[in-house]
Amino acid sequence: MGKSAVVRAFGEIRAALAVLNAEVDGAGLEPFSAADPLAGVAAGCLDILAGAREVEAGFAGLKARAAVTYAESADVVAGPDVPVRAQEMAVAAEIGCVLALGPRAASSFLAASYAVTALLPLTLSALQAGVISWGHAVVMADEAACLDAAGAAALEAHFLDPGAADPARGCPVGALPAHRFKAKARTWRERHHAESIETRHAKGVSERRVEFRADQDGMAWLSAYLPADQALAGWNRLTATARSLQGPGEGRTLTQLRADTFADAILTNGTGASDTRASGSGGMTEGASGSSSDGAGAGGSPSDGAGAVRDRVPSPVRAQVLVTVPVFSLLGLADEPAVLDGYGPIPPSMARELVANGAGSFYRVLVDPRDGAPLEICRTSYRVTGPMRAWLRMRDGKCPFPGCSNNSLDNDADHILAWAKAGTTGISNLGQPCPKHHKLRHTTGWKPTPATKNEPPGWTSPTGRHYQSEHQDWEPPRWPDTQDRVRVPEEGSSHCTVPDLVQIQVSPAEDWLELVLHAPSA
Repeated sequence: MGKSAVVRAFGEIRAALAVLNAEVDGAGLEPFSAADPLAGVAAGCLDILAGAREVEAGFAGLKARAAVTYAESADVVAGPDVPVRAQEMAVAAEIGCVLALGPRAASSFLAASYAVTALLPLTLSALQAGVISWGHAVVMADEAACLDAAGAAALEAHFLDPGAADPARGCPVGALPAHRFKAKARTWRERHHAESIETRHAKGVSERRVEFRADQDGMAWLSAYLPADQALAGWNRLTATARSLQGPGEGRTLTQLRADTFADAILTNGTGASDTRASGSGGMTEGASGSSSDGAGAGGSPSDGAGAVRDRVPSPVRAQVLVTVPVFSLLGLADEPAVLDGYGPIPPSMARELVANGAGSFYRVLVDPRDGAPLEICRTSYRVTGPMRAWLRMRDGKCPFPGCSNNSLDNDADHILAWAKAGTTGISNLGQPCPKHHKLRHTTGWKPTPATKNEPPGWTSPTGRHYQSEHQDWEPPRWPDTQDRVRVPEEGSSHCTVPDLVQIQVSPAEDWLELVLHAPSA
């Protein structure tokens, strides 16, 4: 055993790599398919990619355990006389040199390795089994870092234990890109954190800032750390303004137009004051949530082919913000987070402010009391109505294509089974792919699979592989402690900033709630 066993094991791994490389080159001992060699090689390469992904995950788990074991052994060897900070730097430096990592990256790798191996047993097991990648493990470590032991265990169980009381729905965690898993894990953490989201948000607001970072080729990054409603409303406004400038005579891409509009806004008086208004939510049963949208934007500046910005008269552009608010949080009777489309959970106070400062419309939303999922609605005409589009946004949250993060306000409503082929205009036959994946669906062999009232469509690739969609993690509505005595707060009360509430009824015996709203007065 010992070093000779390690050398022998890595020798066998290198030999296996040589075999796999020969298969990719089509020089294996036998063809993937004698009937269709080229198609066989294509399918075989996908199998190799899938296998390589599992092996890479296993290696990541091995590296994490080896790094932690080395650090612990080195600490013992160094003895108690070496300062703790100096020893930590020495260990990170050694690991960084072996793995060709910089000091900061080496320290981050070691910290994540400690978290995964010592505090997150389900994550380590999934990593070693090839179920998740190292990127997923790092996300889990980051999201669990500010939770207590019970919270971290619950977070792991939700996403990695199929036998958990409330396991994650839809696409398995390991099949999600790490950045999409981060969005889902962050949403769960915000809902279940022991500390109030209002308290944590207040701390974040106090740390708001703008940062500058130099980059290559005479370029630099200018970024801002802002409250989520402001940041997302600003992004939606930039997008809406950029789209309004597109046309036959405009040579800039949408990305370039966003950047030029942003520069124009901060360097000139080319845009007006921002408007981050968003609509609130209306009548509900089972106490869940409603949603609506509104907002405003301003014009940008066209430019010549080189991208130079010229002054122009601003033109009004509406940039939507969609917020889903649990009814009791809207009334100030509960602390359950609202959801800002394209971002995730926000403090209920932020949602109440968005609703009170310009809600232009309300939708009644009915949800299932068992899991919080929206209930089915249907239409017999081809046209997809505004309420149905809002329903799709709540069901899907984003473009349902695997790995896509395009938020729902920029997506298209699309019949899964075409209307011309007897497809109905009901939620179960609708998806909302982003423009890029909508085009992919109609121009290639990628096809959506059937959806349901609360599950977006999955996708089947041209090779016949099926990829499950990412589902929203709906949760049952949270009732306040005094649900049998709920009343509308007096106008001006700190518990309710929505002046258009006119009636609320609760029946604990029948377990339903109805909130009646009327449109804002002129």
